[in-house]
Amino acid sequence: MQPLGTAAFYGRASATIGGVRARAEDLQGSIATGERLTRSSDDPLAASRLRRLAQAETLSTVDSANAARASADLSLADGALASIADSLARARELALQAASGTLNDSQRAAIGSELGQLHADLVTLANARDSAGHALFGGETGGGAYALDAAGNATYLGTASSGEIDLGDGATVTRGLTGPEFFGPGGGTLDLIGRLASALRTGSPDPRTAAQGALDAIKAATGSIGTAQAVVGGRLAAIDLTLERAARAGELRAAEQSQLGDTDLATTIAELQQTMLVLEASQASFARLASLSLFDALR
Repeated sequence: MQPLGTAAFYGRASATIGGVRARAEDLQGSIATGERLTRSSDDPLAASRLRRLAQAETLSTVDSANAARASADLSLADGALASIADSLARARELALQAASGTLNDSQRAAIGSELGQLHADLVTLANARDSAGHALFGGETGGGAYALDAAGNATYLGTASSGEIDLGDGATVTRGLTGPEFFGPGGGTLDLIGRLASALRTGSPDPRTAAQGALDAIKAATGSIGTAQAVVGGRLAAIDLTLERAARAGELRAAEQSQLGDTDLATTIAELQQTMLVLEASQASFARLASLSLFDALR
């Protein structure tokens, strides 16, 4: 058996003690940072899984932002539709009054003035803006959804459909409604109220008949608004469900990330204590062996 050379003895001892000291430093780092892995090589499989979980979390953050934007736009649409429904309810009340045979032209003209204000309010609501400042009911257009010509007739300026927003996992939602979907083609309901207001104010050709003829149209327009509100409510409910699923998925990801990457303090502290004992014992043994006269003789 070959005698152990001094250089080999010191080299082996240094490597052993260095390895134990490095492990102690890794354990101390894990306790300080709360992270089990200091490098991918510590656990390649866990490190790979953690990277995938981080990527999924990034995508989820984007999807949640999209869902929040869609929810904000649809909530604005819902509020605007509620105001439109209120205006149409008042317009029907006024039309019923104007259709009565007990009113004179002057009284009908006063009703026409209020209907004119309702018409202006409806035009304002039709041109409401979304969370990004774009036309709420104009689809993908950046300008207003409706414009009035010199005669007060409305023209739709938007696109045929609203854009869709990606909610993740293959789910999408249409972010809003276009004006024609509930106001009807062209000027639709806007022109209906505008024409009635004008007929009552001018007293021609027959304001009472004009009021009677508008009642069914206003009722139908109110029904379209109700349908639009139901559509918006359904989309908002779908977004809420998507966000709930995303929140649950996020909780599962967080739990897995913690299991894979977080330091188990009790276990790590116990291992650190054991490692420090080994390190101290190794250093003491090395010191005792290095002091033996046999090693002086082998030099």
